[in-house]
Amino acid sequence: MARPIVAIIGRPNVGKSTLFNRAIGQRKAIVDPHSGLTRDRLYGVAEWRGREFTVVDTAGLSLWGPRGEAAGEGASRAAIEAQTRIAIDQADLIIFLLDVRQGLTPIDRDIARMLRTSRRHLIVAANKADSPAERHLAHELLELGFDEPSLISAQHGLGVGDLLDRVVEALPPQEGERSEDEKADRLAIMGRPNVGKSSLLNALLGDERALVSATPGTTRDPIDTELTFDGVPVVLIDTAGIRRKSSSRDRLERYSLLRGIHAMERSDVVLLVVDASAGVLAQDQHVAGYALDAGKGLVIVVNKVDLVEPAMRKPAYWRKALAPDFKFAAFAPVVTVSARTREGIGSVLPAALEVVGQRRIKMPPNELNRVLREAFLEHQPPSYKGRRLKLNYATQASAETPTVVMFVNDTELLHFSYRRYLEKKVRERFGLVGNPLKLVLRAGK
Repeated sequence: MARPIVAIIGRPNVGKSTLFNRAIGQRKAIVDPHSGLTRDRLYGVAEWRGREFTVVDTAGLSLWGPRGEAAGEGASRAAIEAQTRIAIDQADLIIFLLDVRQGLTPIDRDIARMLRTSRRHLIVAANKADSPAERHLAHELLELGFDEPSLISAQHGLGVGDLLDRVVEALPPQEGERSEDEKADRLAIMGRPNVGKSSLLNALLGDERALVSATPGTTRDPIDTELTFDGVPVVLIDTAGIRRKSSSRDRLERYSLLRGIHAMERSDVVLLVVDASAGVLAQDQHVAGYALDAGKGLVIVVNKVDLVEPAMRKPAYWRKALAPDFKFAAFAPVVTVSARTREGIGSVLPAALEVVGQRRIKMPPNELNRVLREAFLEHQPPSYKGRRLKLNYATQASAETPTVVMFVNDTELLHFSYRRYLEKKVRERFGLVGNPLKLVLRAGK
């Protein structure tokens, strides 16, 4: 079930990243920050009043120049327009963030003009309203013709709860179970530009075991490709619009991640394509982190092995080579392919479908509690202020992502290192290959 996407847009320096951090900070973390992963977060999952939704910080997207240079404060109007149009195209709801102190600027008016022609639900927020004096300046913002803005101070958290209330009320209704025609296993092909995503898609469609029927998608999802692989229905979700020819292709590539997030949210498993000839870059780690944060399965596909030495073409080589950069995803299977020569193509879909199957593993309560109690006896939790974590009972939650709910004496006593230890013990018994494991703590019995 895809989470709705909320995009925060606005000109530079209105506080988009601060609001983004405040929004995802409202969610009590049930997974500690991934060890070994340093990144500037552009995407996160927020939870408010029991509703989860994806938050996209378009401020971060604007920092990716066509050659990696920082666009910074001097971002051109053309770049801001491209960023805003993609946000409008992909988001279910938009927060239009303004600076109440500076008032309206020409760029604010340009963005507002674009938003008026969209069909997306819009909430205006006036940031930096740190005192009553600033709040009196909000009347100027009403001339844009939108509903009354939510006055907030993202830095101090003032009014953010009321803004999130408005967001949750405006989100589309939660979906129920997938319908029969949606129950195919859904795989999203993701990766940075020029790693061979389109070539991989075409190679997969050419597999002799794949029966293909292309189905036109909506304007937001140009095409999903349906196929049957060894009798199993599969949908390959291509990142929307990446293959589209455009005179502004370079600029669109800068914001391809936003489209990729939408594709990822609709998937069960992400196929992360990495270029063997270029090695691992930070953006590869970003995408893997986004997938795991969203609770998706992950398969790392090392493409272009035809361009490297024969000794570097084997999965065993790449499992070792990728380990330092993907410590947080050590459980993800690695396959090596050449989309151009079709070497290794036959291993991709079996690996992905194995990860899908592992998502559906049932952990019987008796066996799950036995594993955890033995883990507690084998290695006691660390003491904190004279107290130790005690397990009362554990059960598997009914969720798409493998989730274990542990009822304990005090939820604050679980150290992140002990969390990783417990996750390792659960994985040793139940597998869960390629999938993140969420440990959720509840106080009581």
